[in-house]
Amino acid sequence: MLDLSLHVLDIVENAVRARAKAVWIRIVEDRNEDLLTLTIEDDGEGMDPLTLEKAADPFFTTQSKKKTGLGLSLLAQSAKEAEGKLTLKSRKGAGTQVTATFRLSHIDLRPLGDMETTLKCLRATHPEIAFHYEHSTRQPEDHAGRP
Repeated sequence: MLDLSLHVLDIVENAVRARAKAVWIRIVEDRNEDLLTLTIEDDGEGMDPLTLEKAADPFFTTQSKKKTGLGLSLLAQSAKEAEGKLTLKSRKGAGTQVTATFRLSHIDLRPLGDMETTLKCLRATHPEIAFHYEHSTRQPEDHAGRP
């Protein structure tokens, strides 16, 4: 995928298929730690331990009409390319949390993309879901304690 907003779109569509009623999307750019963290959390069906273990495998999918499930594996690859990683947390009946980290200064960090249009698209196509979006930036402080 060309940018992170397309990853967000794909992962949120997973949450929609898992019958989420609410989705939280958080992006934190921490310049002090040289880290970008993307977290997508939902209150959908969640995954059992076996499904969670296989979820990022490109040759695994829970959809009967597909032979592959590339969304999480592509996000994991994008994170790895920028010295980051993908972390999944889920419990059956309690939703899923997908967290990808990226080194902010890494040359292979994909651009954020058009998050505004991505969110408009999600809200227009899934008006029944409560979408929450937060984007924060932590800047390094100078020696006088000013940002």
